[in-house]
Amino acid sequence: MWESESESAAAQKYGGGILTSTKHGVKTEGFVQRGHSWYVATDVPSDFLVQIGETSFHLHKYPLVSRSGKLNRIIYESSIPDLNKIVMDDIPGGPEAFEIAAKFCYGVAVDLTAGNISGLRCAAEYLEMTEDLEEGNLIFKTEAFLSYVVLSSWRDSIVVLKSCEKLSPWAENLQIVRRCSESIAWKACANPKGIRWSYTGRSVKHPSPKWNDLKDSSPSRNQQVPPDWWFEDASILRIDHFVRVITAIKVKGMRFELIGAAIMHYATKWLPGLISDTTIPGDEASNFSISNSSSSSSTSWKGGLHMIVSGPGTRDDTASSLQAKDQRMIIESLISIIPPQKDSVSCSFLLRLLRMAIMLKVAPALVTELEKRVGMQFEQATLTDLLIPSYDKGETVYDVDLIQRLLEHFLVQELTESSSPGRKSFSEKIVGCNLNAKARVARLVDSYLTEVSRDRNLSLTKFQVLAEALPESARTCDDGLYRAIDSYLKAHPTLSEHERKRLCRVMDCQKLSIDACMHAAQNERLPLRVVIQVLFAEQIKISNALATSSLKDVDSLTQPMASNRKTILEGTPQSFQEGWSASKKDINSLKFELESMKAKYLELQSEMESLQKQFDKMLKQKHTSAWSSGWKKLSKLTKMTNVQNHDYSPQVPAIAEQNRRPTRRWRNSIS
Repeated sequence: MWESESESAAAQKYGGGILTSTKHGVKTEGFVQRGHSWYVATDVPSDFLVQIGETSFHLHKYPLVSRSGKLNRIIYESSIPDLNKIVMDDIPGGPEAFEIAAKFCYGVAVDLTAGNISGLRCAAEYLEMTEDLEEGNLIFKTEAFLSYVVLSSWRDSIVVLKSCEKLSPWAENLQIVRRCSESIAWKACANPKGIRWSYTGRSVKHPSPKWNDLKDSSPSRNQQVPPDWWFEDASILRIDHFVRVITAIKVKGMRFELIGAAIMHYATKWLPGLISDTTIPGDEASNFSISNSSSSSSTSWKGGLHMIVSGPGTRDDTASSLQAKDQRMIIESLISIIPPQKDSVSCSFLLRLLRMAIMLKVAPALVTELEKRVGMQFEQATLTDLLIPSYDKGETVYDVDLIQRLLEHFLVQELTESSSPGRKSFSEKIVGCNLNAKARVARLVDSYLTEVSRDRNLSLTKFQVLAEALPESARTCDDGLYRAIDSYLKAHPTLSEHERKRLCRVMDCQKLSIDACMHAAQNERLPLRVVIQVLFAEQIKISNALATSSLKDVDSLTQPMASNRKTILEGTPQSFQEGWSASKKDINSLKFELESMKAKYLELQSEMESLQKQFDKMLKQKHTSAWSSGWKKLSKLTKMTNVQNHDYSPQVPAIAEQNRRPTRRWRNSIS
């Protein structure tokens, strides 16, 4: 993949990996293999036989005891006189590593490579080939090659760590695994600008060529290297070594979203069917796409090292042949190394991992930990990911209790975040959604209830508990909840009247849209009391709408309701929308009748206003005629009074005097 400036110099210093011993007691031209047996090409007959499995080595005692402390002790301290055969089935590296060690003892030149250095280093430790027996012995030589050649190369570090899988616990005790893991972590976190890249990929139009075609190509410093360049190479490691690398990378301070993306990439390779296609969250500069592809010539940028170590198809064959025990170990290890940050991995990945964890019976503590992680990102889930079957042979088809636990973890997390207003999740920064988390979860739960309500074994209590788990403020519209209730009533026709009333209590009729009210008004499965409540709620809405001053205001009120209804319907499953299609004509006809009633009501209202005006006009005319007739009566009465005063003036002198006095005072005031 890449090489540092010191790698080529280290290779030249150690002769390109050619290893020889300057001292040897038997002159030989090399080793000859015949079947499963090895012979030394020399005139001196062999006097010692080493048996390793089915392979036998016909050797000489002196070259071996002069450089191997273990063989020296076995031969000279044995109770058997003239010992000429031993069995060493437990030697690390097997017959391949012992063959190289034996050639070194005879002074035959051997080639040290990244593929054989780990086994040879462990075999040298097993044979006790120390400096006490000979200066520059095999332990010293292999240790120097590891330190100065292997650990300075990205490719060799990966290859050596891969070869350590068969050398436990020797490779672990000799710190080979630790040193290789730290070397890989350092290079993965290093700045690519300071590295001489020997393979930087190709664009989509030009497929990625073979590694051998690029090994002598000139480096390109100007070509930008993607941040996920190391994912493919790290994914070939065994799970315990991958955990060691990720742990070392965490210590180096790599971004948590890149670490999470690497974990998702590894799970794609080793857990078949876990995820098919997902997007890695967290990188604002660039988005990486993970796909479950087995082809080494993918159009995306991939490291050439994968073509060398595993070859096309090898990894997928291994992944498909993994037993349940191995997959369980992988899942448990991945759960333990997922970064604690909220958006390090996607919620879809966590739910699929949780599904496999339950199916493979992962440790309960790790399953609980995974459930809490899902609860932190529950608003990002999809309905498909929530449809997890009941693997414990429960009564229901889907694991409703699991969703209940996830919802509880979500509410606890929301309560924690609300108590800390300064905290803002990463997903809220990149999504920019107007709906808050609780509203999205409410829509998700309503869709889930609609799907699982078709299960005849789903009890009313479980349905009600899950529907009432969220607070009332989470739902601005109860159309989704009404769909779930209607679906449950349809799948459970034997419910009693009391049970149907109990089921409908989870719904608020005041939060139903006009379409839902129209459907509920003619729904025979609903209790009569609920239908009356729906009609009353609809009547209130119509009265409020008609109370406006003009039809334009009425339309402005109905338009947001229509857009809100469209948004809600888009978030509901297709199966329920198809269930309502049969009542579409009835709803349209009822809507037409409703509009006709509105028009008639407005017409009657205008006629009533005109009649009121006419009535007021008639009252005014009647009042005017009564006033004139009253004056006529008053004038006639006045004349009669004057006649009476003239005839009977001697009898009423006081009254006449009183009537004249005010008139006189009034005239005096005028003058």
